[in-house]
Amino acid sequence: MTYERKLMPESGSTDLSISTREMLDAIFANAHTTNTFSDDAVDPALIAQAYEDVRWAPTAMNSQPMRLTVVHTPAAKQQLGLQMKPGNRDKTLAAPLTIIAAWDPNWHDHLPHLAPHRDGAREKLDPDLAVREKMAKVSSHLQIGYLIVALRAHGLHVGPMTGFNAAGVDEEFHADNGWKTAVMINVGWGPNDDDVNAVRDRAGRLSFDDACQVV
Repeated sequence: MTYERKLMPESGSTDLSISTREMLDAIFANAHTTNTFSDDAVDPALIAQAYEDVRWAPTAMNSQPMRLTVVHTPAAKQQLGLQMKPGNRDKTLAAPLTIIAAWDPNWHDHLPHLAPHRDGAREKLDPDLAVREKMAKVSSHLQIGYLIVALRAHGLHVGPMTGFNAAGVDEEFHADNGWKTAVMINVGWGPNDDDVNAVRDRAGRLSFDDACQVV
């Protein structure tokens, strides 16, 4: 399957090309959080392609603290299912693939590569775990949002969740690296047309006037 990059409108323009408008609708207005998927497998290589896009998006100090564990083997899915809350367990076990999206408290170790202009930043942050964790949580959640958009742009459906035992997930999957689980994302292809439980009816959204101010 080939994925081509869409051209963006010219800088300063409010007019969108048809292809850009269609892409935006596909990843926002026409996309739904998905509870059940088709039985088609998802190749982990496609998650890698989505990550290749996400890694260019901005984070504080270019910290890039998000870490992903791609769970797709039956054994790993069973291991993960034990840590899910009952309402999320069955759909996680049934999903073709699940991403454990986490953050790395030791993201600062990569700063000489990620932010070479910040000379001495790694050494300054090394003793300050509280600051590192605060920065990691904020920027990793930004990256998780980017990831959801990127997965949808690659044609996938996603079901993000927070109902799980984070400490248990970390013990099972992050014991060797110290990552901290933030969000679980079930991933698959579009649900079967006759599956009435796949998505809920579209709920309301706040308008610009409700949620924004211009000063």
